[in-house]
Amino acid sequence: MPEQFSQNNSGGTKRESSAKSQLVSLKAKSTDSQSGDAPGKREWWAQRWVDVLESFGWRRRLERARNYVREGRVLKLEFNGPKVVARVQGTAEDPYKVSLALDSFTDEQWGFVIEEMSQRAIFAAKLLAGEMPQNIEEAFTASGLSLFPFSKFDIHSRCSCPDPVNPCKHIGAVYYLLGDYFSQDPFILLQLRGRTKQSIVEDLRQMRSAGSDLEEGELKSSDAPQSSAIKVKADFWRYDQQLDPSLVVITPPPTSETVLDVLGPLPLSTEGKVGSDPLVSDCLRTIYQRVSQSAMMKAMLSRESG
Repeated sequence: MPEQFSQNNSGGTKRESSAKSQLVSLKAKSTDSQSGDAPGKREWWAQRWVDVLESFGWRRRLERARNYVREGRVLKLEFNGPKVVARVQGTAEDPYKVSLALDSFTDEQWGFVIEEMSQRAIFAAKLLAGEMPQNIEEAFTASGLSLFPFSKFDIHSRCSCPDPVNPCKHIGAVYYLLGDYFSQDPFILLQLRGRTKQSIVEDLRQMRSAGSDLEEGELKSSDAPQSSAIKVKADFWRYDQQLDPSLVVITPPPTSETVLDVLGPLPLSTEGKVGSDPLVSDCLRTIYQRVSQSAMMKAMLSRESG
């Protein structure tokens, strides 16, 4: 099992190992680095995490939760396998208990993802260097999966506070702080989807090793005399039956870019001056993201009902 992180503001940094799980404690970073006030300092995958959460309509609640992170109210945060557990100090005397988890991928799904990763040497090189490849999401979308939560229903969170709304400020604070942890170790995000760093690296090495052996065998066999081509009937590739709906893969967009990002700044006229209005651009970008998510949900529900 790889290292897993645990933050405890009152304690130091410690490392523990066990057969079932490993927890590694880190000292809390400064409140400025935890607050999320400077997204440009985050790694792209950490900022993408925050952007995805805000696209679910949680922007205002997450902004209030950010104050909790600034004030160091997340007293403890641990990763136990694919699950996150934390203690957040609210207005009550005792801190609230927060738990969070994403939907884990099955072994079969991870097999498809690892196979896709193994076909690109840059993925293995970046991950081994502790970085998240810029286009790693393509390895997941090619298998009909999404590395980041596709909808709010992909995240399962609970808090012991009396607030009936989810996410509450305490859960929101954990969301924001997770972005900082993802910047430190991108494998944490993959771990929340059910695979540890050691497992991914070992599978990648095996896949690439097997591919190298296969290529070497093909090169040796190419020196042997080639047999004549096999003749097949004209209708050999013909298939008259209706395709199985499960063969149709519906995938989310590989990036968070909208048509606005492709077209660039909008030439809008404001007070007699032509330029880009950030308020209008942000509003349209939010609409595009919601329409895209809604279309994907309808397509997936339509496929399931069919």
